Amino acid sequence: MEANVASETLIPVNSAMLCLKNCSSSNYPPGGLSTVMTTTDCDSNPIIESWAGENYTTLTLDLTTSITIGFNSSAWFGSLYTGGGDPWSIVNRLNLAPRPDGYINTSPVTNTLPVVFYPINTPIVHIVQMADNDATDILQCRWSNANSTNNYNGVDECQGICYGLPPGTVLISSNCTLSFILQNASLYYACALQIEDFYDASSTTPMSSVPIQFLFYGYTAASGACAQRPNITGIRPNRACIGVPVGVQLNETIVIETYCPGQTIVDLVTSSPIGMTHSAISNPSSNMWVMTLTWTPSVTQSGPQGFCAGAIDNSSLQSDPWCITYLVDYDSPNLIRPTFVQGSVSPIATSAVGRPSRNGTYICFHLDSTNASVLCYDAGYSPNIIYTGYTIVIVTSLTWTPGQSYYVTMDSGFASGSVFCHAESAPITDKTFWRFDIWNPALSSTTTTTTTPPTTHTVTSLGTTTTSVNTACTTSGIVVTTTNASTTTTTVTTTPPTTAGPTTAGPTVTGATTESTIPVFYPEDFENACKQPIAIMSAVMMIAFMPIHTLVMYSAFTKFSNMHKPSNIAAKIRHQQRMKNIFQR
Repeated sequence: MEANVASETLIPVNSAMLCLKNCSSSNYPPGGLSTVMTTTDCDSNPIIESWAGENYTTLTLDLTTSITIGFNSSAWFGSLYTGGGDPWSIVNRLNLAPRPDGYINTSPVTNTLPVVFYPINTPIVHIVQMADNDATDILQCRWSNANSTNNYNGVDECQGICYGLPPGTVLISSNCTLSFILQNASLYYACALQIEDFYDASSTTPMSSVPIQFLFYGYTAASGACAQRPNITGIRPNRACIGVPVGVQLNETIVIETYCPGQTIVDLVTSSPIGMTHSAISNPSSNMWVMTLTWTPSVTQSGPQGFCAGAIDNSSLQSDPWCITYLVDYDSPNLIRPTFVQGSVSPIATSAVGRPSRNGTYICFHLDSTNASVLCYDAGYSPNIIYTGYTIVIVTSLTWTPGQSYYVTMDSGFASGSVFCHAESAPITDKTFWRFDIWNPALSSTTTTTTTPPTTHTVTSLGTTTTSVNTACTTSGIVVTTTNASTTTTTVTTTPPTTAGPTTAGPTVTGATTESTIPVFYPEDFENACKQPIAIMSAVMMIAFMPIHTLVMYSAFTKFSNMHKPSNIAAKIRHQQRMKNIFQR
């Protein structure tokens, strides 16, 4: 099956995507667009048995185009909670009318697994992925319906599977979250939704409507099955947004954890972009299973590309869906490695960054000696983390331990870009990326010098130094005090040896005691000697350069303000992206 993915085998869906409503507004082809697709995923699991693909078509359409296009056929298979054997319909609104800001609209995007497994009689919360290249648009998720008079598309949007989930199901439109309980085992439940974008919160008419239809499968866990379903973990969190360049091979690792003896992963159902291949599932260690994705995006795939995965164990228990969005032809912001850390430092990114759109994205400080975490902040909401332009400021009142070394780790998405789904920075787990030391004042060095002293000498010693640490600060919180220097005079008397010999009378001479003083010129003396000339020179230079400095700073700040004004940057990026999409079509 994977061979079909690698060779991009065509799926012969011999039909067409036809214009269904308001067709006179457009030069859309009367015969529609071919629905023959390129294979992206194959799954032979008997509960799933899916063959999925994508189709890219470039058209030149009139700006007056505002049409509903769709694919109608029959029939749904019989094992459905609602709609078994009925016809089916999936429709999309294509609107090229300029938005209120003068640009052509970009429709929302979404992705899902074809079949999602959930246990019956258990409260379920399921989130459907949705995003929009126009970052300021308001996205809403609603049920597809057959009311062609009132719905935006003006046609039956779902045929037999409209409202195909059990009674009591709740849909939260703002984040496309479903809450429900599946009631019957070994039965499929069809879900049909429309993702729509609005210009702002006051808009009542959407600018486009994108369909998504998929299945839930209810099951009763087999006897002996693990009480805990598999879980997909790894570097990227669920619903991450990752920037990837065109023409560069991407290698993404999916890690699955199991929790019981004998629990094995037998399948990984996926929903992938064209050209992404999937390795066989390996078992490198106990309770860990790995699949590697390999993909080289093409220029025709520029923009958002979704991927979803779900792991299935040998008891047919499925993990929660794990979905990420790849933003092709866009680089995620990366944090620049600090070259020297003293006192304080702020992470600096390679592009403008903002707060992540989801909670659970942490920055943590660890003890280097034990790797123990001493402090963590959730970047999704913590007021201790401030995002400003290219810089992230972390404010903390932690009392650091003198003499200890610390290092910092950051989750994927700690820094998020400003385009589309806010592409995320890569995780930082390297202990050497951002490491700092807290100075210990109790440690000092001693130097011993041995000389041949004169008979009597005076020694002037350095003053006693006392150092205290302000424990509320980092390495910059040092306070130093000194005492006066002390002078000690030492007299040494030497008695020569006595030798027997003749006695001779002579004059008596009184010996004189001599004293040698060692002059010491301290750094403080040097500073005092230079204070006056340095002060005079500093004042002269400040007066001379003040007008020039003022003029240069005014010009620079004016230019930087215009360059980095968020509204200007956002407008420029949106315009470039739209023009790129137009030219690629």
